[in-house]
Amino acid sequence: MTMGSSGGIRFRSLVLLLVAYLGGTRAREAPLPLPSASARTAGVANRRAPERHGLSLDFYGKTCPAVDHIVANVTAERFRDHPAAGPAVLRLFHHDCFVEGCDASILIAPAGKAAGEKVERDMEENRNLPQYGFETVEMAKAAVESKCPGVVSCADILALAARDAVQLAGGPYYAVKKGRKDSKVSLAGKVRGSLPHANSTVDELLRVFAAKGLGAADLVALSGAHTIGFAHCAHFLGRLYDFRGTRRPDPFMDARLVKALRMTCPYTGGSARAVVPFDVSTPFQFDHAYYANLQARLGVLGSDQALFLDARTRPLVLELGADKARFFRAFVASMDRMGSIRVKKGKKGEVRKICSHHL
Repeated sequence: MTMGSSGGIRFRSLVLLLVAYLGGTRAREAPLPLPSASARTAGVANRRAPERHGLSLDFYGKTCPAVDHIVANVTAERFRDHPAAGPAVLRLFHHDCFVEGCDASILIAPAGKAAGEKVERDMEENRNLPQYGFETVEMAKAAVESKCPGVVSCADILALAARDAVQLAGGPYYAVKKGRKDSKVSLAGKVRGSLPHANSTVDELLRVFAAKGLGAADLVALSGAHTIGFAHCAHFLGRLYDFRGTRRPDPFMDARLVKALRMTCPYTGGSARAVVPFDVSTPFQFDHAYYANLQARLGVLGSDQALFLDARTRPLVLELGADKARFFRAFVASMDRMGSIRVKKGKKGEVRKICSHHL
């Protein structure tokens, strides 16, 4: 995609927005790794999809009918005071569901070096998960416990808070099915290989998603969550300075974006906490600009830009980039599927009183 004079003006505006934003928000947030409905087994043949259990919209209809409203009050206040909390919660939900299912195992806090086995949060893939997300879920849980003690799981509260994060940023509101139980354990060893990485190839992404029973359309739709949120410099530094050992920037990143990102992310000596928005055009708005950015070579992460470069996923990028309503429908459908992965029911799970500590 080429840019004429109006495009050049627009791009300069984006650069100014990017630099101005980063100047005051370096330490606020981190990326959502994250993460789709047609090719359910794309990239992986003969692999059995994870077991899914039935959830329902009225699961707490008699025991805690106001749960959606209670959680929404907390998330709205958090979003007003800390806008970074929204994408942080959304990223938490993705990281939770992709490791042993949607069971709030990501919320269990490390017990300390002398306490034994490490938990999911100890792993490198999860160390940069922003505290804003954990705090928001704990606050929502406390509010729910004050009205409905011992009833609503942390896993369901996380799913509700993720939905609220999408809506508060301008995205669609959708009904969230409930009935998940919380995991009794959180095992660090289950993380490796379960989550996409910042520079994953499309082959690797499709394999990760297929292992969860999700397909190429889910991959592209859920990756649209990167319309909000932020990435640490370390996740794309190679694209700016030494792409695949060439000592040159990634040729598939617009040169002007390379220049703008280098201002915040030097090759050496930069802050480990410096971040940039995934979506350099509308970083705080949940919309479909993310897909237009990929078409213009403005994808920050290599795994994002790869979706437009690969012939298997490019048509989906074009489709969702052309129609915001279609993106919203696809995103909601894929969130519903992701939210049903390996749900714990009955005695296989529990309802924690404090999300960071199992019973």
